[in-house]
Amino acid sequence: MYSQINSVGLFGLNAFPVTAEASSSAGQPSFDIVGMPDVAVQESRSRIKAALAHMELNYLLNGKVTVNLAPASVKKIGSMFDLPITVALMKLGGVIECELCNDVFIGEISLNGSLAPINGALSMTLTAAASGAKRIFLPKQNAKEASVADGIEVYGVEHLSQLITFLKNGSGLTPEEPYTPSESALLHTADFAEVMGQQSAKAAIETAAAGSHNILMLGPPGSGKSMLAKRIPSIMPRITFAESIETTQIHSIAGMIDPAEPLVTRRPFRAVSHTASAVGLIGGGSIPRPGEISLAHNGVLFLDELPEFDRKVLETLRQPLENGEINISRASGSACYPCDVMLVAAMNPCPCGNFGNPAKKCRCTPQQVSGYLNKISQPVLDRIDIQIEVKPVEYSDLSHRTPQESSAAIAERIQKARDIQAKRFAGTGIKSNSGITSDIIAEVCRLTPDAEDMMRRAFEKLGMSARAYDRILKVARTCADLAASDDITKDHIAQAISYRSLDRKYWNR
Repeated sequence: MYSQINSVGLFGLNAFPVTAEASSSAGQPSFDIVGMPDVAVQESRSRIKAALAHMELNYLLNGKVTVNLAPASVKKIGSMFDLPITVALMKLGGVIECELCNDVFIGEISLNGSLAPINGALSMTLTAAASGAKRIFLPKQNAKEASVADGIEVYGVEHLSQLITFLKNGSGLTPEEPYTPSESALLHTADFAEVMGQQSAKAAIETAAAGSHNILMLGPPGSGKSMLAKRIPSIMPRITFAESIETTQIHSIAGMIDPAEPLVTRRPFRAVSHTASAVGLIGGGSIPRPGEISLAHNGVLFLDELPEFDRKVLETLRQPLENGEINISRASGSACYPCDVMLVAAMNPCPCGNFGNPAKKCRCTPQQVSGYLNKISQPVLDRIDIQIEVKPVEYSDLSHRTPQESSAAIAERIQKARDIQAKRFAGTGIKSNSGITSDIIAEVCRLTPDAEDMMRRAFEKLGMSARAYDRILKVARTCADLAASDDITKDHIAQAISYRSLDRKYWNR
């Protein structure tokens, strides 16, 4: 006797079709699962036995029962194969007789036969739809998330008895309505209108958001660095549907989806503590999981107190920031996670925080200041396009309470600049100016003669690296886009160079 049921496996972001094949023959009762199963899959035997016994279907395991998860050459990880294995056994024993060749089953089964939620439901549903499946059955808690996928009917199942009734009689289950986010899920509560003063910092942040440039803010405690950083998502362009799907997939794999609002509809903002390990920041584990840099994909990764991070941890960011993706290799396989982020970092200028502060005296020695700053390497600094000094807020700004520009007004200018970039990079895969590649930089960053002369003199005088040169051009391109200028002028170059002054002021001492 033989049966087979369609399912989907998952490793990292990569979902792949799996077929659960069940076969039984006369002999001493046994229940074996083959096909490179991991420990969680092997343990499904105990869960399935208990669930079938609870439903008085334990006779399905009489005789010698073998389940193969094909393809056998690919390792199967996780508890999502409980449901397809159980359905294959039911099909084998005649409990279910209908044709299921266009159906896919994924889900973990509890000991009483109810279905428990799983991680990565959206990735697996998208793969099922791409493989031609018409319906997918999965835990009820995952149904709303899976309903985002097009071209496939999603059925949320609470208990095995529901599924049996539906497959026998066509009653008891209805397809999940495609999820549509509410307007409240799109809104940001923090607004730049709440930030008094700091006009130069706001201008630099606007440029950074317009081109998705990495930015470092240096200033004394209480100057508003964190307050500014937390409001950056409110001025960034609204996340597109494709970006939302990408981001939701990553959060789903990490088990960070809200069942009530399963689609990520706002650009992520991930504030990471300086106690984070390299694995926590870039991802890892025996079964590679996404780290904070991937959870911030299409949004903001905020590193506060940057020098307090372990230097080795910061160095692990160099390749992901450059390539926009992180590859994690383990004995069980390799996983690749996207990490197209806008890095926002904040730091004090010294251990006590008052170096260069006219209002407070610094208590640190020159050696302490130098040692503190040098915790950040030059290669890491080179990957930060915009570096600005955030001064303490003036008393007049706080006392007069002059109305400040709202995030909505800033976002409108940024959206216009992004529209220019979208038109410029159509068909190239580049999303913003920060992603300009070296082969097209001369074409898209056209300089006027005056701008060319200023750039040449700055390069020679300041001893720029090739990476710093390219990044200044990219920032200047964004300055020009905000001004709706086709060419980069002298003013745009001067503005971009001014955003790279901190490494010379503080690090070349």
